[in-house]
Amino acid sequence: MEQQLTVEVIIIGGSYAGLSAALALGRALRRVLVLDSGQPCNRPTPHAHNFLTRDGTAPAELAAQARAQVLAYPTVQLLPETAVAARGSDGDFTLTTDTGRVVRAGKLLFATGVRDQLPARPGFAECWGISVIHCPYCHGYEYHHQPTGTLLNGEAALEHARLLRQWTDQLTIFTDGPATFSPGQWAQLAGAGIEVEETPVRELRHQAGQLTHVALLDGRQVPLAALYLRPGMEQHCLLPRDLGCAYTEAGYLQVDGMQKTSVPGIYAAGDATMPMRAVSMAVAGGTMVGAALNAELLLSW
Repeated sequence: MEQQLTVEVIIIGGSYAGLSAALALGRALRRVLVLDSGQPCNRPTPHAHNFLTRDGTAPAELAAQARAQVLAYPTVQLLPETAVAARGSDGDFTLTTDTGRVVRAGKLLFATGVRDQLPARPGFAECWGISVIHCPYCHGYEYHHQPTGTLLNGEAALEHARLLRQWTDQLTIFTDGPATFSPGQWAQLAGAGIEVEETPVRELRHQAGQLTHVALLDGRQVPLAALYLRPGMEQHCLLPRDLGCAYTEAGYLQVDGMQKTSVPGIYAAGDATMPMRAVSMAVAGGTMVGAALNAELLLSW
């Protein structure tokens, strides 16, 4: 039998942005349902950083404490279900979950994050978030002064190498094929003592996710402690598209300064809306959108 539930706000995605919004709304006495599939983007990462007072805490521990604190507010519910269909308009949205539950709400918040598109080569998935990393501000300190690589080419590689030199002078650019540097860029790299390896990468050798070597197509192995990667991404949830929400050229949900999407009554926050992927940024966005949602709900009074 179809299960029905009515709340004021449905939050799709129960990681840091979604839970932060739920906390703000729960403290405003709003009836909120959080739907969470349990697949946060940072789940492989052993420690979260740059989050004041919780630097170095395991993401799973942060999430467990966040859920406990949010669910202490009696108007907030969390269900381990996935939203599979959505329809309606501002003031009257209906979502259906993978269990057949039907939920109605006046407002929607998508805090669904993104899915990384990793190279389909051995070792990348196993090392992702541990020693194959995306952000020096999040992970660079743990690998400072150690042999480090970046998998990029051309101008982007040069700019990234300039940044990474802040953390290590043992840096190799893996272009994964012929380099596309200009003569002037080659000179800059040589002057900075940055190695360039053009031979394609075959696989990553590691021990339980900790990188030891980059294995090249010609059989050579380059010792390495960490490799920076900028993978492509795709939205974790396509329901905003089905509801008509606009996206940026880079593929993120388009939002304004108050986290509103292009569709009235629908908001978005967290990694689905921006490339700055950090727990602190997601929490801040969630707090902002929680206040914005409450303010908009007041207009119907």
